[in-house]
Amino acid sequence: MANLTIDGQVVGFEPGQTIMEAATAAGIYIPHLCHKPGYTPHGSCKLCSVKVNGRVCSACTFPAADGQQVISQSAELQQDRRHITQLLFVEGNHFCPSCEKTGQCQLQAVAYELKMHDNHFPQFYPQRALDASHPDIVLDHNRCIFCNLCVRASREKDGKNVFGISGRGIHKHLIVNSESGLLKDTQLTVDDAAAHVCPTGAILIRNTAYHVPIGQRLFDHQPISEVSLEHDHGQ
Repeated sequence: MANLTIDGQVVGFEPGQTIMEAATAAGIYIPHLCHKPGYTPHGSCKLCSVKVNGRVCSACTFPAADGQQVISQSAELQQDRRHITQLLFVEGNHFCPSCEKTGQCQLQAVAYELKMHDNHFPQFYPQRALDASHPDIVLDHNRCIFCNLCVRASREKDGKNVFGISGRGIHKHLIVNSESGLLKDTQLTVDDAAAHVCPTGAILIRNTAYHVPIGQRLFDHQPISEVSLEHDHGQ
């Protein structure tokens, strides 16, 4: 087994693993939102940016190599992660106290983990459509963070290609693969992986809101760093 070093800790890894996979296996949490074990690495959220031999790389996509010196927990990187998270909050409409996903939302949990105390940047207040056309699933474009997980899930797990990302910059938006552009005219079903993979409240299953009371939710008593290591290491 080859070794690399993460924040001074020697970590062994198997050939073909990424830095993220090696870190997770060693019990080291690197913040992330677009990464999920079993899915093709995407590197879109940039929260997992680390310095590898002085070069900034995405830990979820960058291959582990023998002798690498990786820095993850520097003050500079943590500040960059806070700024990225703040930008995600202001770019969409993420009002945690009124959201059904509060306590189960990875974006919210990452903000707590990074000690994000305010939004810092001016709020965009974008006007994006709420697609409630589907009988079982609601799509709230205001909460989408463009992690591409639903896109990858639909293609790689469900074999349906329901979702896609269109546009660039401020014009970037999630689209659905139907002539009408509505979720009801796609092949998406409530059993699909794409219906359950969203890290925020952008994709919600109808008639399930608040089934788990606030105070008993996933991140109410356990930080995302612990949850992520327990869940990701087991996959």
